[in-house]
Amino acid sequence: MSGVLTWPNPAEAVLSAVDATPFLGEDLIPYLVLALGAALLVGNVAALARPRRAGPDGEMVRAPAWRAVPLALVGLVASIWALATLVAG
Repeated sequence: MSGVLTWPNPAEAVLSAVDATPFLGEDLIPYLVLALGAALLVGNVAALARPRRAGPDGEMVRAPAWRAVPLALVGLVASIWALATLVAG
């Protein structure tokens, strides 16, 4: 059939009608990795540096170092990767 109608892609029609950019720019994933990595690093270092008070006698409870140190290192690596990605591109 030579008279077949083709419909335009709605997404292309909308994006061409407005000068749209992706949400939070082209670097959304590196920004999210930077935020989560920095939060992981700061949170675990803070848990090791300043233990919370627990119990009626006010004794200090320290976070287990076997868990907090590797998680802080993962946060450090993720933050460094994200910063390097953002600076390079």
